[in-house]
Amino acid sequence: MNLESENLNDYLVSDAIIDWQTPAVRQKALELTQSFSDEIEKARSLYEWVRDAIPHTNDAGLDVVTCAASEVLRYGTGTCFSKSHLLAALLRAVNIPAGFCYQVLRLDPPADNTLVLHGLNGIYLATLGRWIRVDARGNTGGIDAQFSLDREQLAFAMEAAAGEFLYDTIHTAPVSNVVKGLKKYASRRDLWLDLPKAFENETNILCA
Repeated sequence: MNLESENLNDYLVSDAIIDWQTPAVRQKALELTQSFSDEIEKARSLYEWVRDAIPHTNDAGLDVVTCAASEVLRYGTGTCFSKSHLLAALLRAVNIPAGFCYQVLRLDPPADNTLVLHGLNGIYLATLGRWIRVDARGNTGGIDAQFSLDREQLAFAMEAAAGEFLYDTIHTAPVSNVVKGLKKYASRRDLWLDLPKAFENETNILCA
């Protein structure tokens, strides 16, 4: 995997979007990990909670748009991007470096083969000395994303022939066009008509 920064501290930053120093976010992170001493089990617990306990806004039929981690926690829902923001914040709150990864996928259901971004996370596990990718989008409709150390198991397979691919870079912060899109719309229905698209200036990609 390609890293945006070689400095792990850049993957621990608290800012306006990944606002893990917000008391509610820190408290939730500690609450979910208090029974674990092992870093891997902490990461697994946080991942599975965001995946399963925070429904994807579209799956839940909700119209709210959340962006900052604290918003996702407060409203209890988010898009794939928003859920990745919350997961990163929770991980960073317990000192586990986390970043942001993106796929380009066909809009589901397919609409003129429109390609849009999908957000997920990279997690650095110090005990293993390596990064893994995880997808907390939510396991509905046959999706079976898992926290796996042996074989990457994300929410969506890729069809290279359809133009789908996975960016190889793990970003230190959510990319700007994702944040702008989430901030632009108050309605999920409006956002769905203008979802973030593939971004330029990214050369490292993985195809199916």
